[in-house]
Amino acid sequence: MVSGFPNDPRGNTSRTIRSDVIAELGELHFGRKKVQPASRVIREFYEQARETLAFPLVRFNHAQVALIADSFAKVIRETPYTCYACAIMPDHVHILIRKHRDKAETMIARLQDASKQVLRTLGKIPTSHPVWGGPGWKVFLDSADDVERTIRYIRRNPVPLGKPVQEWEVVKPYDGWLPGVGARRKT
Repeated sequence: MVSGFPNDPRGNTSRTIRSDVIAELGELHFGRKKVQPASRVIREFYEQARETLAFPLVRFNHAQVALIADSFAKVIRETPYTCYACAIMPDHVHILIRKHRDKAETMIARLQDASKQVLRTLGKIPTSHPVWGGPGWKVFLDSADDVERTIRYIRRNPVPLGKPVQEWEVVKPYDGWLPGVGARRKT
């Protein structure tokens, strides 16, 4: 769940740039780039982009992170999804959910809607202000090594910001489950 900018240096799901001011920030790249830019490049992009926004960028504080976590936990328990990793950062979220009967887009929308509703209901973000910058990214993992690597990446995500690894009650240890015929399990 990241940027709504069509020319985000990491890539985006937009196919067009509708604003000349935003177009000046960089080229459109549909989809997630295979080679991701350095953090410095992303920060510079957002510093320039800040001047073009109708609303200030949302940066979640500790209380808002807790509210988002609670709303995610409620969705995960009600559906029920199996979550293997989750990091709620000041300006984005990383979450790894096992394949489910719901499509990835549906899962992302449920998580975004629940968190947006709680943040707005409790007055943490004005109702006119966007909370999430678009439909989020979905990446499909098809090997236990990919799942385990992604779990490590998500768990470590807060550390460079001087924050601890996040522990959430609904995050389950990876059990080796893989999608496919017979739901193969790693031995």
